[in-house]
Amino acid sequence: MTSPRVLVVDDEAPLVELVRGYLAAEGMEVMTVGDGPAAVEAVRGRHPDVVILDVMLPGFDGFEVLRRTRTFSDAYVIMLTARAEEIDRIVGLSVGADDYLVKPFSPRELVARVKALLRRPRSSNGGGDGGVVDRGELIIDTRRRQVTVREAPISLTAIEFDLLLALAAEPGIVLSRPRLLDRVWGTDYVGDEHVVDVHLANLRHKLGDDASGARYIETVRGVGYRFKEERRA
Repeated sequence: MTSPRVLVVDDEAPLVELVRGYLAAEGMEVMTVGDGPAAVEAVRGRHPDVVILDVMLPGFDGFEVLRRTRTFSDAYVIMLTARAEEIDRIVGLSVGADDYLVKPFSPRELVARVKALLRRPRSSNGGGDGGVVDRGELIIDTRRRQVTVREAPISLTAIEFDLLLALAAEPGIVLSRPRLLDRVWGTDYVGDEHVVDVHLANLRHKLGDDASGARYIETVRGVGYRFKEERRA
């Protein structure tokens, strides 16, 4: 089996070397770059499995790196930020990050998060038998991992697809945030529940859904989310 490939993007050399050492000790192949443009080229040319991406970078910032690389890469991304304000977390996750850590952080915690992401298949069939989930106007092809709404293709990230599939597979059943985290991020996810809300907001937007008058995904206040059941005459 090939070693997981991890790209560390940060301009703080001591931190980079510390993280490199911890990851290499776990048998991972570690690549490093120190600025935004180099990060985009490294993702394009080296095809990492995981990108550890600092927000503040020379050239252009981590958010711009993520926006650009999400057009051609589905690598897991853990964002690093020195600021704990909620806006950094929301903006980072809204452009496709899978997780985040606020500096200073424990290198062991970072390694644990990388390993947890790697245990979750990025492009699995997701639907068990590779079938099609038909919810009227919304069609989910689990084998091809494709979604259409009224026959128009919808481009989703891997996490958005898996969230949609988890909900659509059980229409009318309320799934709590912890339950969705277990199903989509894995039972060993060590972040917080905030990621569910952000990714679901992005998913709703792409589906043309409205939380106040949901066609597909309903919020059950204080509990979680559910896929709306079709009304039958």
